[in-house]
Amino acid sequence: MSCATMALTGCVNNNNFDWDLRGGPGGTSEEARQATASRPVPDGNGVLSYPGYQMAQARRGETVATMSSRLGLSATDVARTNSLQINDPLREGELLLLPGRVAAAPQPMVATAPVDITAGATAALDRVESSALPPPASTKPVAVSTPGGGKEPTRHTVKRGETAFIIARAYNVSAKSLAEWNGLGSDMAIREGQTLIIPVATGAAPNPEPKPSAPGSGSATPVPPSASKPLPDEKTTPTGTKPAGTPSSPDMGASRTGASASRMTMPASGSIVKGYDRKSNQGINIGAAAGSAVKAADGGTVAAITRDTEQVQIVVIRHSNGLMTVYAGVDQLKVKKGDSVSRGQQIGVVRSGNPSFLHFEVRKGVDSLDPMPYLQ
Repeated sequence: MSCATMALTGCVNNNNFDWDLRGGPGGTSEEARQATASRPVPDGNGVLSYPGYQMAQARRGETVATMSSRLGLSATDVARTNSLQINDPLREGELLLLPGRVAAAPQPMVATAPVDITAGATAALDRVESSALPPPASTKPVAVSTPGGGKEPTRHTVKRGETAFIIARAYNVSAKSLAEWNGLGSDMAIREGQTLIIPVATGAAPNPEPKPSAPGSGSATPVPPSASKPLPDEKTTPTGTKPAGTPSSPDMGASRTGASASRMTMPASGSIVKGYDRKSNQGINIGAAAGSAVKAADGGTVAAITRDTEQVQIVVIRHSNGLMTVYAGVDQLKVKKGDSVSRGQQIGVVRSGNPSFLHFEVRKGVDSLDPMPYLQ
């Protein structure tokens, strides 16, 4: 499993939600993301038209079949293009990629209100298909407007194991903007094969690093001690000689325990079946028997409980030292979001699999870290 795993979707509960689960001020939140244009406004038929493709916005109660009928398209083609079934219900505001062009309706004069998203650890991502969608052969190209700032948004087809947060980070946009532009639900759920449009950036991400001061500026150089004033007499002890009465140093190695020897405890009992690799496996896989205990590697707070596109359950724990640990492949949860957990506390059991294993990550912000130094 790729670290599909920083799937932190499903953790949107309040207006002050930290979309990247990095917590704290100072370059650790959405401030580091590019500013993006306002969500594009569809035409009267709910269609967003761009030179290379069109997207349609579902209305309340629609299915793939009824939307296709409304737009005069083949339901089979629309379903196949979007990895759906003909009779699948659609969420109001959900966007579908159209397999062929439809006539553009007049643009509304007033923008609709943005979708409410406030209710609710990576392999290199495959890039967007670059082929343009041709107009029907029997008609001339339709003159289309370009909503959302005049630039055609990039398309991204969701791959297995990806989450909205992973995709947002890959394109350096905020997860909130990605959700608003695509009409995602409060759980931020996406599906394999779904087409997302990437919010158009209106400016580069701010540089959080302070500019260095000019040479010679800053605080004044302290005046060194005068060489004309002799130093006071000192009684020194030869190197290697301890002053009289100094107690012998304790043997720290003899008193070292397993808990003090590592910063974290192993989250599952088993051997490492796949090691850390920043590109292909941003954590470690621990081979463990299905049903065996999964434990919190350190004390902290449960920041998220969610699933990736393969429906693998994921738990994220935030720790006081600025680190987060990610546990993917957990069943029978014994904790819920917001719970405080202690080091070694059981949070669930290892999910059944062939083979069964626990995927474990250590992260600082969006960056993955090799877990082994923290466990050894």
